[in-house]
Amino acid sequence: MTSGTPEPGTGPEQEVDRRAAGVELTRRRSAELFRELREDDASDAARTTARDGLVHLHLPLVEHCARRFRNRGEPFEDLVQVGTIGLIKSIDRFDTERGVEFSTYATPTIIGEIKRYFRDKGWAIRVPRRLQELRMQISSTTAELTQTLGRSPTVSELAVAIGCSSEEIVEGIESSNAYSTLSLDATDNNDDSTTTMLDAIGVEDEGLEHVEVRESLKPLLDQLAPREKKILLLRFFKNMTQSQIAAEIGVSQMHVSRLLTRTLEQLRASLDEQS
Repeated sequence: MTSGTPEPGTGPEQEVDRRAAGVELTRRRSAELFRELREDDASDAARTTARDGLVHLHLPLVEHCARRFRNRGEPFEDLVQVGTIGLIKSIDRFDTERGVEFSTYATPTIIGEIKRYFRDKGWAIRVPRRLQELRMQISSTTAELTQTLGRSPTVSELAVAIGCSSEEIVEGIESSNAYSTLSLDATDNNDDSTTTMLDAIGVEDEGLEHVEVRESLKPLLDQLAPREKKILLLRFFKNMTQSQIAAEIGVSQMHVSRLLTRTLEQLRASLDEQS
């Protein structure tokens, strides 16, 4: 035989014939198993056997669908397992009297199950499925309304278009923040940079230094007479001068000065005792 000449039965045409024969065989076997599964007087054991047979028969379809999602960070075996769930759902729901090929019917369900798996796994913070699906609706509806209106739609317009309340739209938009997160220790895109997100968004809160003092003063202020308490409020919280305070409460400026000095000394002494 001349080198490079294909052996009998190994050419492209024969390969096509074999694949067509395999598809036809699978179609016939699938029809037989569905008849056994839907048989009115079939036993539970017979139905279970037929259902398992359909699952094993169409596993290549699941693997074919799962290959579309390879190299996305999830093990291929996990994708096949998730896709098999969609296959089982398709088997249980398939109506043989509609005249539709089972593979045609099952493929969208299998792919949908795998996509749902990625959608659930893709959220950095787990949120309810209802909000995940609402987020997708908001995204697609926003694009449609933006094109129709020539501007970004309002919350109320989105609510009307989707058929839910404005509060639900706001909740769905806020849930988008949970889809992806960034570590506070992450640096910027500059490889030489050591500045983290925490350095960029955090500032020193000077008020924290005096928290303990303020908390210690609260019960002491409650023990003061109403006039002394009012003078402190006007002086240190409303930033009024001693003259303004004197006019406010009807005493002389000198008297206000004496009252302030005595009250502050009293508070300092009480704080020292607590320490």
